[in-house]
Amino acid sequence: MNRLKREYLFFKEQDLNMRTLLKTNLLYALVLPVVEIFVGAYVMRNTSDPMMVAIYQLFMYIGVLSTSLLNGFLLKHFSVKTLYAVGILVSGVSMFAMMLVKSLGVFELGITGFALGAASGFFWTNRYLLTLNNTKDENRNYFFGLESFFFSITSITVPLVIGVFLSLLDGSTILGHTININQAYLFMTLGVNVVTVCAVIVLWKGKFENPVQKDFIYFRFCLLWRKMLLLSSLKGMVQGFLVTAPAILVLKLVGDEGALGLIQSISGAMTAILVYILGRIAKPKDRLKIFVSGLALFFIGTLFNGILFSATGVIMFVLCKTIFQPLFDLAYNPIMMQAVDATKKIEKRNEYAYIFSHEWGLFLGRASGLILFICLAYYVSQDFALKYALIIVAGIQLLAYPLAKNIITNSSKVLKSD
Repeated sequence: MNRLKREYLFFKEQDLNMRTLLKTNLLYALVLPVVEIFVGAYVMRNTSDPMMVAIYQLFMYIGVLSTSLLNGFLLKHFSVKTLYAVGILVSGVSMFAMMLVKSLGVFELGITGFALGAASGFFWTNRYLLTLNNTKDENRNYFFGLESFFFSITSITVPLVIGVFLSLLDGSTILGHTININQAYLFMTLGVNVVTVCAVIVLWKGKFENPVQKDFIYFRFCLLWRKMLLLSSLKGMVQGFLVTAPAILVLKLVGDEGALGLIQSISGAMTAILVYILGRIAKPKDRLKIFVSGLALFFIGTLFNGILFSATGVIMFVLCKTIFQPLFDLAYNPIMMQAVDATKKIEKRNEYAYIFSHEWGLFLGRASGLILFICLAYYVSQDFALKYALIIVAGIQLLAYPLAKNIITNSSKVLKSD
């Protein structure tokens, strides 16, 4: 208990805005597993086609990029807090809209995917901007470690609870009406919307300032930021698969959403305390070690899946993936923000210019990964794509290690110079 009290007191010592962001993100952490896991599972259940899930995800990323552009213009007229709140709220509403769609063809998937991506664009770009302006390099390990702790805990509880909820509600009778699985998804989405409202209420307690407004659309950057954009593309290639692949593989080789929730829970339990401890004690110089550990673990997980391609292989992959993701983000996000600080010092530009261009880098990687999967599934076979596309992108992402090392070295030199 004394240890927990010390950790709480340490949290209370942080700046008000930083604490407010962490509390808001804690509540949103209850929503994110639903978006990442069960939306993909919902599309898979209603189309029975992994390619349709990939198409849906591609349109979602187009939505992210579109609202990242719109957000840059809106920041001239609205507070960053308002735009962040819009992203949180719309993410719940867009899920609800998707559940109301009667059929899921390519057109419907495109519209609903774009809508959810549009909400995500407002959420992530303003989240990056708020975090960048309300943290320092010295406390970003702690910030992202605690945030990853939240997401790891919710990756344990939320999928398990919702998986059980969907299983129990499907086929049950309430007031003489038999509930089917799609209606159960609607009840789940209503709960998501309640949580998003609570997150916005907490966010409103923060005192955030907008960046000084300048142009934010640029096509030419210094070498340091071009390297960062390449690193973001490598991250994006894998990120596209992290949303769709677990749902597709589990539903295809293991079972239903309840099994998916159980697997995520086991692996999330192994990760939650680890990422918090690392975020609490790790120094900026330790980021590269955390980074490469995550890369290696993910690559090993894809090998298990590709070689075994069975329920056991999927379980091993999801275990590795769930540990990899918070480890990778714990290192990647501070590296990216340190690069923003350094490049801003060199080029004297608005920080949103780098957040916006970073979204382009992520999008190019995400689109490349998803197009690779779609092409392999169409021209070879779906099983081939599920086996080997992950191994390919995980192998390519190993190139991120020397790139990240170079970015850290050069960013540190710039920030230390007068």
